Amino acid sequence: MSERNMGNEILEGVREIKAHKTGQLELRTRELSKPSTSREIRERLDLSQSAFAGLMGVNLRMVQEWERGKRKPCGPARSLLRIAEQHPEVFVKAV
Repeated sequence: MSERNMGNEILEGVREIKAHKTGQLELRTRELSKPSTSREIRERLDLSQSAFAGLMGVNLRMVQEWERGKRKPCGPARSLLRIAEQHPEVFVKAV
């Protein structure tokens, strides 16, 4: 495995910022799709609410509130749901 050169990576990032500001470079962007509901994902993984909460790193009450519609997952939780939906094998291996 080769070592990363953080200094060069930072300089390259600064160069890209300058090129973008002067119109020489168009930055890539992506729109992420909204994940399915936590219940749909949990049921596809065949997990109890408690087991799912443990894998997501949240307490059981949070999963219950998501499934009742009282709260919505945000930030890191939404990202983990997207991963669980698109790559369920990662969660299945963890069980």
